[in-house]
Amino acid sequence: MTIENNCINELIINKSKFITYLYKINSKEDILKILTNLKQEYKDATHIVYAYILDNEVKYNDDNEPTGTSGFPILEVLKKNNLNHVICICIRYFGGIKLGAGGLIRAYSNSCSLAIKKTTIVALEEKYKIKITFSYDLTSKIDNLINQSNIIEKSYQDDITYYLIVNEDIKDKLALITKVEVLEKNYF
Repeated sequence: MTIENNCINELIINKSKFITYLYKINSKEDILKILTNLKQEYKDATHIVYAYILDNEVKYNDDNEPTGTSGFPILEVLKKNNLNHVICICIRYFGGIKLGAGGLIRAYSNSCSLAIKKTTIVALEEKYKIKITFSYDLTSKIDNLINQSNIIEKSYQDDITYYLIVNEDIKDKLALITKVEVLEKNYF
């Protein structure tokens, strides 16, 4: 299972602000990019805690919160929801009142749980990013096979080129009509 859409949630507990981001990820590069961007955006935050599950790799980081009170509880919420290909980042601005170990565990767990409730959990499906080029006379046939929302980019020249994300079934059906170039196989 994974999340359908990325989301954000904000929670205030005893004057501390917890801003939680939940992202669908496909690679270590995704993780690095997301963390780099959020650390830049929230460079004044007290803590930037995270946990992720990517296939068989599981990792968490407490970012100087007491050991086991932040990243690990987030990871446990991700596991409890059977999520994969997901990273949860929780940015904390300390409000001046110490929460204690139990309070921190509850705060980070709740932050992650509330973010998960804001999105839809869906089955993890392997998909293909493909490129197809076809003549104008095939447009209606191709368009009937695909969902327009799967199209990333369209180009109209001598022929039409679509870049899109599809499941294996649609990829195989398109291959019967036109040349399909697989650009990437991943969980989208």
